[in-house]
Amino acid sequence: MENHEINQLGSSLRQIKQTSIRSGEAGAVRLWYQGGEPYFDIFFELQDDHLRWFQFTLRGKSLSWSQRAKNVQTGTTDEPRINDTTYYAGSKLIQTNHTVDQNFVQLVRAILQTRADEAVFQQAIALLDSQAQT
Repeated sequence: MENHEINQLGSSLRQIKQTSIRSGEAGAVRLWYQGGEPYFDIFFELQDDHLRWFQFTLRGKSLSWSQRAKNVQTGTTDEPRINDTTYYAGSKLIQTNHTVDQNFVQLVRAILQTRADEAVFQQAIALLDSQAQT
């Protein structure tokens, strides 16, 4: 993907109103960013301003990390297929890859890097960087 497209994707991300999002556990805050094209969003879950979980989806691909699993997973989503369950943006099924798609990890990192001035994006970048070193 070209740098200008990466920059466009990063700058298209808009945070969705907080009242629309349920967090997983008490005290956790979940942030949702939607991008300027279909099938592009990011969820972050924070506890005391520390990233506990995030999920990035773009064009039918997914990357996720959780504090519990402590590893990056990539996969594919069912979003590009239209049916009753995928009609709503908040519902998607993810099929995890057997091996991590390193090219997608690098693309996700590049898109996150376009928003590196925001703390939650910095934390996600640091997690991807630490995963690359292991």
